[in-house]
Order: sequence, then C-alpha cells, then structure tokens
Amino acid sequence: MRVVLQLVSECKVDIGGRTTADIGKGFLLLLGVKDGDTKLDVDKLARKISGLRIFTDENDKMNLSLSDVGGSVVVVSNFTLYADCSHGRRPSFIKAARPELSDPLYEYFCEQLRNNGVSDVQTGEFGADMKVRLLNDGPVTLVIDSEDLK
Repeated sequence: MRVVLQLVSECKVDIGGRTTADIGKGFLLLLGVKDGDTKLDVDKLARKISGLRIFTDENDKMNLSLSDVGGSVVVVSNFTLYADCSHGRRPSFIKAARPELSDPLYEYFCEQLRNNGVSDVQTGEFGADMKVRLLNDGPVTLVIDSEDLK
C-alpha cells in the first residue's frame, strides 16, 4: 500500500460540481492499493500518518502532528500510484488491486485514521472522476509505502 502525503494549507475535492471534501490545514492523502495488501498494511500506515510530526513549530522545526495543530485529512483513492512505466509509452496498472479489494481497504483506512485520533477525515469518492484542488504548504510531499514500515 502506498500513500502520497501532501501537507496542505487548503484542499477541496469536487465530483460533478458537488464538493465532497473541503479542509484547511492538514494532509491530502492519495492512497494506492496493490494486490496482496491487507488490513495489516492499513493499520501500519494509519498509525504512522496520524502521528507524523511534519508541521512546523515556533522554531520553524518539523515537530507538530495533526492533532497538535487541529488539522484535517482528505483521503483520495488513486490506483495510478501503482503505474508501471518501465515499458512502452502507456502505463500498466497490473499491480494495482481490483476495486473489490481496494475499496474496502480504502474505507478501512479512513476508519483507522479516525481510530488513531484524526478527528476530521474527509474523502473523495472511490472510482469517481475527481477534481482535487490544493495549496501545498512548504511544499512538503512524502511517499510512504507500508512495506517499508516496521
């Protein structure tokens, strides 16, 4: 499982002219699920992300977490995080999990963020054509793979 985390000052998700997420300070999380991912991967990622200290403190050091700053999260499913661009000109998405696996893990991920103390978790819509607008703060962008977590 892979997450691209962007620290944002604001983020909004629109689907067909309808807003499904609208936050100020927090994280935009693009979540990719690959074949073989499990709830254990979700648990590790949710625990790691909810406790990350990447907001700056009064000394301009990355030292504060989401809960410290009262931040929110937007989670957007994104199968393209598992694109294989090593051959030809068109990406292959063969490593990305099918919706019957990835959708329940996406929902479970959002639930586990809440269970790990993230009070405001908003979402896009699984499988929808979404328009995501954000103001990246820093810019701070992290890529986190569940396979790399202890």
